Amino acid sequence: MRLPRFVVTAGPTREHLDPVRFLSNPSTGKMGFAVAAEAAGRGCETILVSGPVALKTPAGVKRVDVVSAREMCAAVKEAVKGAPAVLVATAAVADWRPAECAGRKLKKREMSGTLRLVRNPDILKTVKGVRKIGFAAETGAPEREAARKCREKKLEFVVANDVTEKGAGFGCDTNRVKFVFPDGGVREFPLMSKRLVARRIVDEVLRA
Repeated sequence: MRLPRFVVTAGPTREHLDPVRFLSNPSTGKMGFAVAAEAAGRGCETILVSGPVALKTPAGVKRVDVVSAREMCAAVKEAVKGAPAVLVATAAVADWRPAECAGRKLKKREMSGTLRLVRNPDILKTVKGVRKIGFAAETGAPEREAARKCREKKLEFVVANDVTEKGAGFGCDTNRVKFVFPDGGVREFPLMSKRLVARRIVDEVLRA
């Protein structure tokens, strides 16, 4: 059986207002890097599209560094070309970006206090012709939102977690996740290392 190419997104995106200010989130990329390491360790061609993080590239992984959501979307489209691929979208992509980005640092007197935003592309909806796995990092019970994403974005499953739970938030080395499937099925896992979560994700992908 031919192994699929894994394209993994990781980390945050930064949406700049000017060269020194941006909108972002606390994602460290640990989950995505763990998935990429696991896939490469199984012998899969693996491309890691990463936002700005302070992590070393896993062995055997081709890494593409990006900053913004639009850059990440373009890099993913390029990465899935030419081979049966599965997209594992762990990145915490900014849903919105400033409508304008100044070419120089804005002075306080030039800023009105109101920031106009425009929506970023939804990478999972935009990328076609590949198998897709999503993530849902929520506050509170994540199953309903994960099920919605699974149906609307035509995903094989969504890895859902509650970021307010101890040991399962941004920056942790552990996570407690649930796999949510399009038919409403849910598979729940105990708190475990992100590397072990990555193993479960790759197991599920290669089982299909």
